[in-house]
Amino acid sequence: MITRRDVTVSLFTLALTASVAALAQTPELMHSTAFDWTTMTAKPNSYGEVRSVVRRPTATLAELEMHVTTLNPGQTSHAPHQHPNEELIIIREGTVEALVHGDWKKLGPGSIIFQASNELHGIKNVGSGAATYHVVNWKSK
Repeated sequence: MITRRDVTVSLFTLALTASVAALAQTPELMHSTAFDWTTMTAKPNSYGEVRSVVRRPTATLAELEMHVTTLNPGQTSHAPHQHPNEELIIIREGTVEALVHGDWKKLGPGSIIFQASNELHGIKNVGSGAATYHVVNWKSK
């Protein structure tokens, strides 16, 4: 016969197991960190290459995602799109055109692009050499 104590112990064990599993799947919050360019591995793809830097929660963000994309001449990483999160793009080298608030802007090294929430945006390499840019993307809690 199953007693009230058996049910209580079973429910407590189930709740404890679920809590431990949830904690194990939650990434640790990111602390101050330095990312060394020379240790970032470039992964080739159909339009150039990408270096994934980080994708983790911070003390104030649900997720901070950073990567570095290199586009071959004439290439784009994807069609213009939109998403709820905001992002910054910092041009490292090359010449790009970026779709910013409905207009295509031609930009070079050192230029910074802010993409607002849910606004259509895109980027393409319009130069004769590779174009590399850093992307900083965040999702608030």
